[in-house]
Amino acid sequence: MNVNPGRKHGISNALTLDDQLYCNPELAQFYDLENGYGPDFDYCAQLARDASSVLDLGCGTGMFLSSLPGDRYLVGVDPAAAMLEIATRRPGGAKVTWIEADARMVRLDDKFDLIVLTGHAFQVFLNEPDQRSVLATIAAHLTPSGRFIFDSRNPGKESWRSWTPAETMRNFEHPKLGTIEAWSDVSQNDETGVVTYDSYYRIRSEGRQLSAHSDIYFVAKPVLDNMIKDAGLIVDGWLGDWHGTPWHRASHDIIPIGRLAGQDHA
Repeated sequence: MNVNPGRKHGISNALTLDDQLYCNPELAQFYDLENGYGPDFDYCAQLARDASSVLDLGCGTGMFLSSLPGDRYLVGVDPAAAMLEIATRRPGGAKVTWIEADARMVRLDDKFDLIVLTGHAFQVFLNEPDQRSVLATIAAHLTPSGRFIFDSRNPGKESWRSWTPAETMRNFEHPKLGTIEAWSDVSQNDETGVVTYDSYYRIRSEGRQLSAHSDIYFVAKPVLDNMIKDAGLIVDGWLGDWHGTPWHRASHDIIPIGRLAGQDHA
């Protein structure tokens, strides 16, 4: 089980610019130590094999784009300057164009063969207008043969219920600060459906504690499907996890892979 509910490769929403988990450099420095290179990166890297251009919306610390081989056009967009600062310094970061921007409104003068929005970043958009705006951004930046992929947790699984201190308590090692004790706590607004989780990090050597407050929303698959169609996109397949398992009702994730409507499958 992933005990860090905040895991996402950056966040793509101006509404979260006050989320200290990503915007505070003291907290952003913990991100890669907890999250690392996951199966979503591996799956997207396979999709990117023949892509000459890749756009990562919500690129965070830039681990995915920086790892892609070859000579291609790579652009990472994220609203959190602290995350992008890490991205620019990592090995391979110099080959990527990093842009501090909001995925709902960003418009570049380029089209891309592959657009990714991974790590459940889609869930930081807390209402339908914002979700539709992000899908419009994807549609605006795809080449005629381009593909998109993103993920969102399946609301039917109610995975957030396990994001309690008892279930998420963990330790990890920081190269300079030593042992970090970390845990989360969670609640849901019954009226809006928004899930709120608080992330806590205690630096054992200093006896100092840092925390951040985050909100996310779980979108049902039929609603997501309709919004994707309305954005002028079409889904070629739905996955239930990053190992390629087809989606079913008990899947942990909802992962659409698609393209522009009316275009031949690439």
